[in-house]
Amino acid sequence: MKSEFDFSQLKADVPASVVVFLVAVPLCLGIALASGAPLFSGLIAGMVGGMVVGLLSGSALGVSGPAAGLTVIVLVAIQDLGSFEAFLLATALMGVVQIIMGYLRTGVIAYYFPSSVIQGMLAGIGLIIILKQIPHAFGYDAVPEGDYRFEQPDNENTFSELMHLMEKVSEGPMLIAAVSFAILLLWETRWLKQFKIFQLIQGPLVAVIAGALMNLGFRESDTLALAASQVVQIPLADSFGAFLENFRSPDFGQLGNPQIYVTAVLLAVVGSLETLLCVEASDKQDPRKRYTPTDRELKAQGVGNLVSGLIGGLPVTQVIVRSSVNVQAGAQTKLSAILHGVIILFAVVLIPNLLNLIPLATLAAVLVVVGYKLAKPSLFQQKWQQGLKQFVPFLATILGIVFTDLLVGIGIGLAVSVVFILYQNFKIPIVVSEGGEDAEEIRLELPADVSFFKKAALMKVLAEIPEGRRLVIDASQTYYIHQDVLEIIEDFVETAPARNVEVVVRELYDHKDLDPDFRFSVPEASRA
Repeated sequence: MKSEFDFSQLKADVPASVVVFLVAVPLCLGIALASGAPLFSGLIAGMVGGMVVGLLSGSALGVSGPAAGLTVIVLVAIQDLGSFEAFLLATALMGVVQIIMGYLRTGVIAYYFPSSVIQGMLAGIGLIIILKQIPHAFGYDAVPEGDYRFEQPDNENTFSELMHLMEKVSEGPMLIAAVSFAILLLWETRWLKQFKIFQLIQGPLVAVIAGALMNLGFRESDTLALAASQVVQIPLADSFGAFLENFRSPDFGQLGNPQIYVTAVLLAVVGSLETLLCVEASDKQDPRKRYTPTDRELKAQGVGNLVSGLIGGLPVTQVIVRSSVNVQAGAQTKLSAILHGVIILFAVVLIPNLLNLIPLATLAAVLVVVGYKLAKPSLFQQKWQQGLKQFVPFLATILGIVFTDLLVGIGIGLAVSVVFILYQNFKIPIVVSEGGEDAEEIRLELPADVSFFKKAALMKVLAEIPEGRRLVIDASQTYYIHQDVLEIIEDFVETAPARNVEVVVRELYDHKDLDPDFRFSVPEASRA
């Protein structure tokens, strides 16, 4: 456990946890609002994502919390199930399903996502962050934090919202955002980084303090004062007892409702997929290139969702925005993720009034810097230089995410990647050579793996065999042959005499991977 809990890294993990906490709080509240759930349920999910999932997870830098990708599912589920308490039961059962998925070792799915798609996901999220935070920097806050869908609840979309931006500008948030940007950019300069104090204190923390002080200073101004919608809004409780009332229990009377189980499975599948995608992306950002055990991650997420559902929280997944902030804030171990959950708990209990002074414009500045680092122009240049096979799926993923949502964008990127795989298999599938035992011989050597993807290429090769030649199909180096390929060979052997083609098949008829029920009917005379 030394690599997971290296307390010598506290000087890096503690400041990083504070930065993640500052970004996480408005995201937790915004996702709850977009999901049609009580605001405090988002904060509960943030606490659980940090303290429970963070403790059990094997991810060094990943941070879990309420998931933006589940907002639509949660919104519809709460309405269909009739109450938030019924939905909490589905969330708890979602956790049970994820624990089972972990023990069934379904986490291996994460390793089948191409690198170009994962990098496209990071860049797409970076662009979405920038586009969605610009309105908050200008003081227009109609869309909740954490809602990264293209189509918005106010009947606008990501780009049409920007077109109306200048009609709704607020001077106070703009000035706060400008000062915050200046602080963040100054903190990135080599000149400041040479001083040890500026290495210990994070720029985002300084920007947040400056923004809160400016918010206080603007309160007496008619033009610069911030509206309630332009600052963090944590629900306040008059007493500790009132605070505890924010925690709710599931409606166990709904255990006989089949729709509960349908919702739980849907949440588990979508939430697990989002987690696995974010695990891959978080690992790629890790400067130390550590790998997360994906099955363990599913179990950790399952326990987290079970706990969150039992105490009144939203579903949790590993989330790329908070994970990226964690990486860029300099976190070294999972202690940062755990501590951010602890800070949420204590801050909500002890200093909610202070948190409600933080302007969303400052947090917008922090997130825009994060978004830029995820979608640097140099990344686009790098993918272009790697060729179209890398660049096109990369770009397709970005466009899909920007114009739809995270999971649809990933699906588009994967579909484009599959097209390139199919083309590659068609282009270079099988070795064909002429001149063997006699000048009329054509030799067709099957590779080690003759999958379904090589079916079209084999059909093309066989169709181009000239009449009156001798064809040797050699499978001596082959370990796997798809039965569709075997059927193509069988059909060719049957029709070859009509084309005056002699066919010899070597070491294919007794292939060890053949299905026992498959009957390969190549004539004995054609076998060698």
